[in-house]
Amino acid sequence: MKDSKLSVRRLRVRPVAVPMRLPLQTSTGAVSIAPLVLLDLETTAGITGRAYLFAIGRPHLKPIVALCEAMGEMIAGDAVAPFEIEKKLRQKFTLLGVHNIVLIAMAGIDMAAWDAYAQSVGQPLVKVLGGTPRPVRAYNSKGLGIMPLKPLAKEAEALVKEGFSAVKLRLGRPNAKDDLAALRTVKKAIGPDVTLMCDFNQGLTANDAILRGRMLDEEGGLHWIEEPTRADDFEGNARIAAELATPVQLGENFMGPEQMARALAAGACDYVMPDAQRIGGVTGWMRAAALAQAAGLEMSSHLFPEISCHLLAVTPTCHWLEFVDWAVPILEEPVVIEDSHVITPSGPGVGLRWDEKAVRRFSA
Repeated sequence: MKDSKLSVRRLRVRPVAVPMRLPLQTSTGAVSIAPLVLLDLETTAGITGRAYLFAIGRPHLKPIVALCEAMGEMIAGDAVAPFEIEKKLRQKFTLLGVHNIVLIAMAGIDMAAWDAYAQSVGQPLVKVLGGTPRPVRAYNSKGLGIMPLKPLAKEAEALVKEGFSAVKLRLGRPNAKDDLAALRTVKKAIGPDVTLMCDFNQGLTANDAILRGRMLDEEGGLHWIEEPTRADDFEGNARIAAELATPVQLGENFMGPEQMARALAAGACDYVMPDAQRIGGVTGWMRAAALAQAAGLEMSSHLFPEISCHLLAVTPTCHWLEFVDWAVPILEEPVVIEDSHVITPSGPGVGLRWDEKAVRRFSA
């Protein structure tokens, strides 16, 4: 029976291309704009649940928008019950497969549905999930891409001065000695009291990752080595993790908690960091958090700081929130940073509100 008090009226879907303040060059590609898909789940009660998706590149906006719009039509008139919506959409897309952009579109709707539901009961999402609003430890992940050493040092200093005690460096230069030089440059710039992570963005073979990882082990000073080789090569990552002293971090490319379970079974990593849109939104995240707790592994987030702070606040093995400001230009109220922590909003829902003038300006 449908809930006439809070049912889906329609899903509004809008693509935008937001310029990034700090364009990011990684070992496998460059990102200079944030192509986002904005979702407004309008309900019969006048409440609107909001979420956004990161399309990686502008060419991906159109197919993600089309999938979201098709799913919106499928759930029109349904009760805003996130578990039931997720179950229905999974059934509808079983034959096509609930992976990649199909899962990403579903995750966006899931996040918007949870936002609407939380607003309807007048509570922040974190409370609806059984927790309380609290500061969540975060690291600054906006920059430190593949770049010359002098600007790299200046950028590292600037990122720390924004109020963070942890930053992440991208590695994966053609020559290993250049990666080592970059690491030493950033360590000198930020000092010994700032936590430093590194990310290869899947740029190495498993064998090369072991060789470079041993070099980084000897150098010391790294909190984790992220995605050293292809993310879905769980056996290769397991070999790397077994060989290195520095913990290996995986997770941003886990497609749903099912794939995360396979990675954990393979011993592919020491830490996990799911991505809200790839793990399956709020619903998928909660299932993944249970897997991390059962495995005894610390769990961080990838991108989406606005909703990740709510999710990490109820994650038993909460570790680090990855902070980026890519959506800030289109938000009325960005998340607040205090002493290297993101402050989880205490108002109803997730706390997303669009700056409509900016949305029109960056419309794609």
